[in-house]
Amino acid sequence: MVASTVGDALGAALDALRAAGVDSPRLDAELLLEHASGRDRAWLAAHPEAELDSVAGRAFAELVRRRLRREPVAYILGRKAFRRLELRVDRRVLIPRPETEHLVEAILELEPLAICDVGTGSGAIALALADELPNAQVVATDLYPEALEVAQENARRLGLEERVRFEQGSLPRTGSFDVVVANLPYVSAREWLELSPEVRGYEPRGALVPGPTGLEAIEALLGELAVGAGARAAAVALEVGEGQAEVVAELVRRAGYERVERRRDLAGIERVVIGR
Repeated sequence: MVASTVGDALGAALDALRAAGVDSPRLDAELLLEHASGRDRAWLAAHPEAELDSVAGRAFAELVRRRLRREPVAYILGRKAFRRLELRVDRRVLIPRPETEHLVEAILELEPLAICDVGTGSGAIALALADELPNAQVVATDLYPEALEVAQENARRLGLEERVRFEQGSLPRTGSFDVVVANLPYVSAREWLELSPEVRGYEPRGALVPGPTGLEAIEALLGELAVGAGARAAAVALEVGEGQAEVVAELVRRAGYERVERRRDLAGIERVVIGR
């Protein structure tokens, strides 16, 4: 049965999402109803008595059913906000996280003119940097062609396609950059088993788990930089998992970056490692 008013629809969805163990049931319900009805959340909150037409009601009910199956809201809506941008996302790419904004902020402080974003995924880091550093040129790489398709679609939609060059692979074979930035997979095989149903059931495992320890992708990139077989960078900035910063900082030193800094996120977790 489709609820007849905004308040009824939100109430029923809230009850169902809570019962399913969803972490943010009210926010999720409001975002899904906003999408289904075409009304923004502020209007919906101010008009609980407003009639919900049958088309919007059926659409909302289907969106809620998808969320009850623990599909992430970002995939249901097909979009995710990241800094000043709204990115299109789907199951080909990892959903951008708020923690990754700390990595972007660290790069902005360096004011680089030549940037390489390794493992770009949706393009979140590369496109945010291109947006906020208008004089910089950005190269974005990814091993997976399907991920590059998403990133290129986002670049075109945001009008940044002339500012970012996309390449399949890891570190480019040639070139010199002010900074190489990377949010590479860093979840261990054991940690994967403990992640939420939203992550394990829907997000691409390859974008999260590089191998048994979780450090394999970071080690490989730093190995490339140390050997010097490909592009070189004056600085490197990496996002890391909880408890990895000390080990990664030592790996960065071994790669030839003598000045190493570790930064915490808002939860107090050492989340970013920078080497110069």
